[in-house]
Amino acid sequence: MPGIEQVKFAGLGGTVLAGTVDLPDTQVRAWAVFCHGFALGKNSAAAARISKALARHGIGVLRYDAAGIGASTGDWHDGTFTTKVAEIGCAARFMRETGRTISLLIGHSLGGAAVLDAAPDLDEVDAVVTVGAPFEPRHVVHLFDHVLDDVLAHGAADITLGGKRLRIRRQLVHDLEQADLTARIASLDRPLLVMHSPTDSTVGVENAGRIFQAARHPKSFISLEGSDHLLTDRVQSDRAGLIIAAWANQYLELEDPIG
Repeated sequence: MPGIEQVKFAGLGGTVLAGTVDLPDTQVRAWAVFCHGFALGKNSAAAARISKALARHGIGVLRYDAAGIGASTGDWHDGTFTTKVAEIGCAARFMRETGRTISLLIGHSLGGAAVLDAAPDLDEVDAVVTVGAPFEPRHVVHLFDHVLDDVLAHGAADITLGGKRLRIRRQLVHDLEQADLTARIASLDRPLLVMHSPTDSTVGVENAGRIFQAARHPKSFISLEGSDHLLTDRVQSDRAGLIIAAWANQYLELEDPIG
């Protein structure tokens, strides 16, 4: 049965990021990093279940909490989309330095947008997967649109999201508004798998179409029909992990690909 390893590694500005490595119980076929969605954390349904599913198919995965989330140090409200992208680089460096160089990047929701931005600068990454990702990072602004005027006028405002009390700062809004992934997706220069539910009411499936259109081949699209945005149904999240593992066979340098 796959196991886990709890790890900590250096983030940005002196922060320490807490992560979980889901370990295959057989020979490791590849290593991956999973980037969670906006304020979700490494133990969210999508992050934990997809990572565990991949481990069952021989792909070890590091999932981690962004600064200020879960067991990671720092203040979440100091973060921006740019820092989310940079933390992926921190995670990749940690895996490289511990002898587990990654070849696969996976991101859910805003984490999917972040891996699209991060991947072109990570030479070791051979393939990229997005799950329910927005084409434009500023899409997440709708989650706190009701306090946006206060944020822009006063510099910050508090919201409750998913049971968490969060402070939204002006710098986050500005960073999200300025992020443009079109050129980054076009320069990805590696295989891309876009996964999205056609009934996703949080990030519409049209986002997947725009990502797919902006990307160059090789690229693939898989419809996660029956799934919600958070992949709360275990059957659906396990299915997503199996699809990713099977898709990765043809693109990662695997000594023992699954049949």
